[in-house]
Amino acid sequence: MNYLFLMDPLSSVIAKKDTSLALMVGTHRKGHNVYFLPSGGIVLKEGKPQFHVLKVTPQYNAKRPFVEDFLTLLDENDVDVLFIRSDPPFNEEYLRNTWLLDLLPKHIPVINNPAGIRTVNEKIWASQFTSITPKTLIGSNRNDLLAFLSEEKDIIAKPTDSYGGQSVFHIKTDGQNTNVILETLTQNWRRDTILQKYIPAAQDGDKRILLLDGEPLGAVLRHHSEDDHRNNFFSGGKPLATDINKRDREIIDVLKPELKKLGLYFVGIDIIGDYLIEVNVTSPTCLQEMNRLYDRQLEDDVIRFSEELVEQFTSKDHVSH
Repeated sequence: MNYLFLMDPLSSVIAKKDTSLALMVGTHRKGHNVYFLPSGGIVLKEGKPQFHVLKVTPQYNAKRPFVEDFLTLLDENDVDVLFIRSDPPFNEEYLRNTWLLDLLPKHIPVINNPAGIRTVNEKIWASQFTSITPKTLIGSNRNDLLAFLSEEKDIIAKPTDSYGGQSVFHIKTDGQNTNVILETLTQNWRRDTILQKYIPAAQDGDKRILLLDGEPLGAVLRHHSEDDHRNNFFSGGKPLATDINKRDREIIDVLKPELKKLGLYFVGIDIIGDYLIEVNVTSPTCLQEMNRLYDRQLEDDVIRFSEELVEQFTSKDHVSH
């Protein structure tokens, strides 16, 4: 089968960390053809998408993670599975690509579903589940933000559309930089930002759980460095082995039906203590870290699931005709 991976330039891939590379290696290991689809490589001709792609052979080689085979143009009849693996932020270009991919025939699985990606802002969407999230305020009004800080005393402030721990601030009521932080995040009280009650368990790290079709695939604890409060790997966090406890399972059970409804098959959720913090749907990471911690090849499970989706979608398409 032909697998397309819509993702950032191949030169940006870090062989020992990149989840997209792991998925591509798993695809190749199963005997499927692997194609790199760059942003801007989708063409809509007479209402049908075509793809300018590069066939590649992926490998765990730090200096050369991809052997480039040939450039070609594929139409919708040549595509069996498409993975959306472009890194956030979810910007205008990302949005445009999801619109174009909406026009693929329904029998072609897209992981994750473009409409689902558009629906789920990775930080805002989770806030509706108040039983499993910390106290949260989203807005730009100065009085609202300062009142929330006054009530909660100890909070985290972050943009609605950042990633990798960028611009995440820990603020307390006695902090001298409170106003300048909030002014910066809100662009002088004009842009929404997210405030959440600080969870002391953050000192122990935050847990990334990868979900496959709503069920746990693996988990890793990300623990911050000594000179930073952020646990993200991009911010210097380190991976530690962990397990999925009863509370994690409760959180997953709340999310599972909603994720399945939206066609969000491969998702990363972040949990601190007893609380859900974020739901990552654009390009979830940490698969390689989990593989090393538990001596697994979790990408094989993802590719096996995608193969099953092809069978399911194809049979449904035949029935509908």
